[in-house]
Amino acid sequence: MPLLDALHPEFPDPGSALSEPDGLLAIGGNLNSSTLINAYSRGIFPWYEQGQPILWWSPSVRAALTPGHEYITRSMAKILAKGQFNVTTDTAFEQVIAACAGPRRGTSGTWITPAMEQAYCRLHRLGHAHSVECWQNEKLVGGLYGLQVGGIFCGESMFSRTSNASKVAFILLSQTLARQGFVLIDCQVPNSHLQSLGVQALQRETFLSLLAIHKNTALSWPASNEFARTSAMLGSQQWSTQP
Repeated sequence: MPLLDALHPEFPDPGSALSEPDGLLAIGGNLNSSTLINAYSRGIFPWYEQGQPILWWSPSVRAALTPGHEYITRSMAKILAKGQFNVTTDTAFEQVIAACAGPRRGTSGTWITPAMEQAYCRLHRLGHAHSVECWQNEKLVGGLYGLQVGGIFCGESMFSRTSNASKVAFILLSQTLARQGFVLIDCQVPNSHLQSLGVQALQRETFLSLLAIHKNTALSWPASNEFARTSAMLGSQQWSTQP
């Protein structure tokens, strides 16, 4: 297993990642902004728990969604039509990542360590990391955050304090990025919750090929008014829905 230099980490080829545990590529390095940007541009992300060294991953199967191709169930379409949530972007990044790092039902720890929080907050201040906030009655009830790499958004984590809040944030993100010209939302590791939203599984080679093509695409991150526009469109139009 490659051990990265703490000051000048050089990542190995993602294709050399282990099959067990799937995707483990390297250990060590640092969480400097330049290191993280380099990692994400190569399809690599950090994922480790407090007390562990930094672990870098590039799984053989990647969870990903083409923006605008998410599932909207009939019940979710009704929720969107009611307009009970207000969705913004980049207005409360630190609050969102702190909420994502908080304790969750059925778990005792978190992979979003204080060092990770600080690292992504730095990336946010540099304009690389973004948050999507879901508000209800002026209270933050859900959201998500991640990193933009050209025409691809690499989602990191989401949270919800009210039923469906994170789903609303994800759907509005997907629809807004589709209109903005983004080509992919990277959700890292497949799970049943992501599958219920329409996220598909991509082989690592396919994901890396798309990343190589689109990582240098110059796209502006949409402002909150674009999310409001998306919300209004979803509330007033008929969309193809899942049962």
